[in-house]
Amino acid sequence: MRLIKFQNVDFMRWRRQAIILSTAVNLIALLSFVVQGLDFGLDFTGGTVVEVGYQEPADLGKVRAALTRGGFDAGAVQYFGTSRDVMIRLPPVENQTSAELSQSVFRALSQEASGKIELRRVEFVGPQVGRELAEDGGLAVLYALIGILVYVWLRFEWRFSVGAIIATVHDTIVTVAVFSLFRIEFDLTVLAAVLAVIGYSLNDTIVIFDRIRENFRKVRKGSVLDIVNRSINETMSRTIITSGTTLMVVAALFLFGGPVIHGFSLALIVGIVTGTYSSIYVATAAAVMLGVTRADLAPVKKEGEGLGSLP
Repeated sequence: MRLIKFQNVDFMRWRRQAIILSTAVNLIALLSFVVQGLDFGLDFTGGTVVEVGYQEPADLGKVRAALTRGGFDAGAVQYFGTSRDVMIRLPPVENQTSAELSQSVFRALSQEASGKIELRRVEFVGPQVGRELAEDGGLAVLYALIGILVYVWLRFEWRFSVGAIIATVHDTIVTVAVFSLFRIEFDLTVLAAVLAVIGYSLNDTIVIFDRIRENFRKVRKGSVLDIVNRSINETMSRTIITSGTTLMVVAALFLFGGPVIHGFSLALIVGIVTGTYSSIYVATAAAVMLGVTRADLAPVKKEGEGLGSLP
């Protein structure tokens, strides 16, 4: 029994407008990549993370000023959980180990702090490791897209395969573009979320494609658009419930999970919304515009089938 019923919604009525909107959004995203690029975290660029704790709420402006006077002009400073916890990200410094660098930072902050501060955590990633992680992350996304193309091509029909890969690329670009446009740090946790978005988007698309194939074989009357709309209506209840419950969980992580997983949960929120949209208005619409027909999915009758048995 479906809790939410959709019967006669003409989703494909807006397919051309949706394709124009998606194209415009992707062009803006690509322009942002060219102009601004991504704010890669230390996982990809290399450097040192220093976390310090204050007895009283810290003033980030004074912390930055203390770092500047200590010779660390390029450090990024932000709260980490509470206003008493401060995280400092520093680029690699030649001829200085992470231990020496963290001690220098700690001394510079201690001289300017009104009370006692505590050095809580120091993490270091070498620039060579960062470059390798960036390359491996890009290859992971590429291999995932190729695997999706092959899987859908073998399971369905080439028009559906093209639609699925376009939708998956669309979701990936839009999700990453949010981090580029708003200069949000892109690190390994965000990359993991992007890979999860790829799988989530494909799952929703496969559900719709399965119902379209089933209805092409079962429903003998109606145009291609009628059957596609019917299939989307029949799966919309499942889509809303699945996407809605997942979105609530991820939103809770974003609101209450702390700064450590903000990037991860934000990428999933954007990916769930765009993945739900693209399953209908990118993947399915692309298959329709490429000319999928009943003959492409209907089972081929064997020679002599339906003629009855010979006497």
